Amino acid sequence: MRKSLTLLLSLMFVSSALLAGCGGNKNNASPTTEPAATNEAAATNATATEEPANAEPFEMTIRHTQVGADKQKRLAILEDVVGKVQADVPGLTFKLDGVDSDVNRKEKLRGEMAAGNPPEIFDLFGSPDSKIYAKEGKLLDLTPILDELGIKDKFSNLDPFTYEGKIYGLPIGGSGEGFFYNKEYYTSKGWKAPTTFAELEKQLADIKADGKVPMAGASKAGWVPLMLANHLWSRYAGPDVTAKFATGEAKWNDPNVIKGLAKYKEWVDKGYFKKGELGFEYAEYTTQFTSGEAILMYDGTWKSSVFKAGQSGEGLIGKVGFFNIPAVEGGVGDQTALMRDVNNGYGFSASAGEDERQLAAVKSFIKNMFNEEMQLRGLVEDGVLPAMKIDQAVLNKNITDDLMSEIVAVLNSSQSSFPAFDSLVQADVTTEISNIQIQSLIGGQTTPEKMGEALQKIQEEANAAVE
Repeated sequence: MRKSLTLLLSLMFVSSALLAGCGGNKNNASPTTEPAATNEAAATNATATEEPANAEPFEMTIRHTQVGADKQKRLAILEDVVGKVQADVPGLTFKLDGVDSDVNRKEKLRGEMAAGNPPEIFDLFGSPDSKIYAKEGKLLDLTPILDELGIKDKFSNLDPFTYEGKIYGLPIGGSGEGFFYNKEYYTSKGWKAPTTFAELEKQLADIKADGKVPMAGASKAGWVPLMLANHLWSRYAGPDVTAKFATGEAKWNDPNVIKGLAKYKEWVDKGYFKKGELGFEYAEYTTQFTSGEAILMYDGTWKSSVFKAGQSGEGLIGKVGFFNIPAVEGGVGDQTALMRDVNNGYGFSASAGEDERQLAAVKSFIKNMFNEEMQLRGLVEDGVLPAMKIDQAVLNKNITDDLMSEIVAVLNSSQSSFPAFDSLVQADVTTEISNIQIQSLIGGQTTPEKMGEALQKIQEEANAAVE
């Protein structure tokens, strides 16, 4: 049964009748929608004996991952929030530290946490990272702050950032993954988005025969090819299989998991990705598609932001569609499932809670970043699905982009979802598959069977370490 738009948004954003009844956040007395008092107003209301606010200059760092041409809209939103917080907190100056997301997560932040000197505010991956850092006492408990601001129940899902009942981070938005495709090329061939796996494979072969690159490829960073590989093994072995690796209920060398890896390798061997992909960065991945060189691009829904005026894919406005991977013959479980999560967000150093002025800055940052206005800006300007509950009518009014409407239709048609592999397995397993195994598979240095065995060995070691 196809879900309605209302059901999709109840899944992704969990809009409640209570929220709709009070007109969304606009008329709510929550501090998230009230303008911050200016210093002038505060001074007017202060009594003669009141101590003046401490305006001594101090600096805090925000580590963000909004780097590159395609993230300028996201960066602009962050910069607007920074301006509001600096106006709220006397003496505060923020230093913005932009770092590639993969480098931040796997290198810089990991090292800073080990050394005990992370930035005060930083881009944080929810599961499993936030739980690991929270267990080590490195993250600020946001639970009382969310209660104070009245927004604890306004998020669709805080599970990835929750440890032992306390909240240690906040998701900035949601995402799903699927195929973007060049509608203009498809129309020229008389094609529509494939509805069967056989049809998809026939299209890939025909595109290759036509002298085009069937799918964009850029595998220097392992997470890029693993988006599609993750979806394939989840088609063959079931959408819940990856969650079972860390519990020992399923294994990487399961025959159905191997089928998914083998299908990916088959597509590599048939030349369906651009030659030399192991040397290409993620930015090149996008360029292959926006230039018309590649006809398909498997990516997250956040990529829709590039197909807007002034962005790198501006020339493809109205010419891009989106579809889910069709069902595979003999596949296990729900064959409409797709990857969907709210795992990207912000965390705050535990040390910020020990300094009154830093804590005030954290509260102001949360108030100004996590509200309806900014969530809608992320959706409209950047294609990031909201992570907070927003009234249905408000969402309908703001989803006017044809591509985003098509993405919503695809999300509607999926009966279930699953998180990405790196939110379900331990860091050592993620490192093994992202930095070694997937590149070895693409480069021909390993086979699907050997890859499954190697991953299972690391998985068992990681599982034993937490027993």
